[in-house]
Amino acid sequence: MPTMSLHSTAAQLVTLASEGGGHENLNPYLTGGGALVVLLVLLWITTRFNRDR
Repeated sequence: MPTMSLHSTAAQLVTLASEGGGHENLNPYLTGGGALVVLLVLLWITTRFNRDR
């Protein structure tokens, strides 16, 4: 099993982030909006189950 140092892992992540990850077709507004909707639904579910407060 190969071991990876923190430095080499960080360098690979920086390289991946600078290249955009190869997903140029993802719309950041759609991704962010979808994440916001999911979080709001989870918040609503949490507040429905926590009625004692």
